[in-house]
Amino acid sequence: MNQTPPSWATRLFSHRYGPLWLLLGLFLCISLLTRLALLVKTGYAADPNAKNLLQVFGLGLAFDFVAASYFFIPLVLFLFLVPDRLYRWTPFRWFLLAGTVVWIFVMLFNAVAEWTFWEEFGSRYNFIAVDYLVFTREVTGNIMESYPVGQILGGLALLSLVVAWLARHWLWASHHVESHYTGRAGWLVLLLTLPFLAFSMVDFRLKEQSSNPYVNALSGNGVYEFFAAAYNNELDYASFYYALPLDQALARLRAQLPTRHARLASDDPRDLTRIVSYPGAEKRLNVIMIMVESLSSDFLTRFGNSSGVTPRLDALSRQGLLFTNLYATGTRTVRGLEALSLSVPPTPGQSIVKRPNNANLFSLGEVFKSKGYEVRFLYGGYGYFDNMNDFFAGNGYQVVDRVAIPAERIHHETIWGVADEDLFTQALLEADKAHAAGRPSFMQVMTTSNHRPFTYPEGRIDIPSKSGRKGGVKYTDWAIGDLIARATGKPWFADTVFVIVADHCASSAGKSDLPVNRYQIPALFYAPKHIKPAEFDRLTSQIDLAPTLLGLLNFSYKSRFLGYDMFDLEPGRERAFISTYQDLGFLRGDRLVKLNARRGRSVYRPDFDDGSVEKLPDEPELENDAVSWYQVASWAFGHGGLQWIAP
Repeated sequence: MNQTPPSWATRLFSHRYGPLWLLLGLFLCISLLTRLALLVKTGYAADPNAKNLLQVFGLGLAFDFVAASYFFIPLVLFLFLVPDRLYRWTPFRWFLLAGTVVWIFVMLFNAVAEWTFWEEFGSRYNFIAVDYLVFTREVTGNIMESYPVGQILGGLALLSLVVAWLARHWLWASHHVESHYTGRAGWLVLLLTLPFLAFSMVDFRLKEQSSNPYVNALSGNGVYEFFAAAYNNELDYASFYYALPLDQALARLRAQLPTRHARLASDDPRDLTRIVSYPGAEKRLNVIMIMVESLSSDFLTRFGNSSGVTPRLDALSRQGLLFTNLYATGTRTVRGLEALSLSVPPTPGQSIVKRPNNANLFSLGEVFKSKGYEVRFLYGGYGYFDNMNDFFAGNGYQVVDRVAIPAERIHHETIWGVADEDLFTQALLEADKAHAAGRPSFMQVMTTSNHRPFTYPEGRIDIPSKSGRKGGVKYTDWAIGDLIARATGKPWFADTVFVIVADHCASSAGKSDLPVNRYQIPALFYAPKHIKPAEFDRLTSQIDLAPTLLGLLNFSYKSRFLGYDMFDLEPGRERAFISTYQDLGFLRGDRLVKLNARRGRSVYRPDFDDGSVEKLPDEPELENDAVSWYQVASWAFGHGGLQWIAP
């Protein structure tokens, strides 16, 4: 077998770091092809004009080199440390070839992973990817159920072998020259200095040169974005965002908090507590809050959907109180759980649900518990995921998760949890137990079936299992209808309020960093004996649902919620919050204030249909109102302002 490399390869690769240059070239090619594939997938949404393409591929190449400086540190150290006698030993060539196959496989695997992540989130890796790495069992299981993993991995392995074999002569060119530690020490210093300089001088936000979020995302590199997300998982508001003097921010927010029946509890300028007091008797009704995974408003017929995937919710929405102008605070389940249980705007970085020191907060569960209710959080999966068990158990709830559901009652399950119908069976049993004990019940029930791989028991709906999102939505709709039908025969049904609300939308990608149309969700209060059919069309935030629910029950209590009872709020003061893990949005009327992690603040007129935005001149008063909500919420969490306070 001829092992003599071509002359040009001899000149390029005939030194100890030749394999590094070979793999660097492959890394840059794979990164380029990945970027091109994602651009084609995104299509016109990326507005592929000359300026944007220059940013995508020019700035993208720069980030590829930065990523490579980190990615190849192990190889740099390996090539330096291996003694020359061992390196030039003939059998060692095959070890080097095998290692090259592994490196190529890792690079190709990352490209495929980036494609699937983009397909799900419309983004390069972010801190969601970091979280997913922590919950390996659920994420790996979801991937195994959603994709032909064996075929994909087999194909990648075969392609890696072919590429490595074709490049073997270039790889082995470094075996033809002697190399000594002193001779290659200079290369070691240079190659290790580059990642140090990159860490000191390059910020992941440097790619954000365009108003188009897809262009900015495509300009990045997945490997670099992953490690940047891991490093920046939590963001301190005061360190990254525009802030007012704290006392000024507190005074501004305190002025916005009171409503007709909720007054400030003290003159302490740092106290956010209010006294909520309604005339008349309290309504001690049972409450079952169903938090539906990824239920966008536009799945319902009322919001323009014509595919008929929510017939039961469509019928229920005509029989209850439907919120038609409601916005989720974030793009992940933990944000929805945070908003619905704590009634607090989203703080930048990680959700409070997953942060340390998040127990004994002022929660919806604690309010119901103080009123003598049995309080439960139900989840069809294992509640250690996303720290749900610890969070809810530490804030007044009894946790009932997958462990409590016996195998004989499970019709179907995925890696995320049991089918929604089986979760609802457990909810009915818990409600029966509370009724038998003579106590009212409050339950927050988190569904999982409307999640990839979108599988469910056959025969429930006319869409076969594992057919995609429409099937997941329609099955969950069927399960909710089945729950209501079964509940009507219960002795507690007449005095029960069902609250059906999404945790977040199905997709968060859009024409701007904060596409408002991607945050609109439905919410329905259903209690035929107690709530008349109606639609509520005033702007509402997800954080307003908890105090609004308590207002409908006519509960009086001390409150540290930052949401409003929307029926107690005079018109004109409505606002909503939308966010990513970095960008914070504040909606009021037809204005959107955006706060970013570079202390920037901007005002836009959003298009509520397509998510695009029009930049407007500064509006200092509006911007300062937005800042006060976010700044004080972040400060209050760290300084006891959101802690539980006894009635």
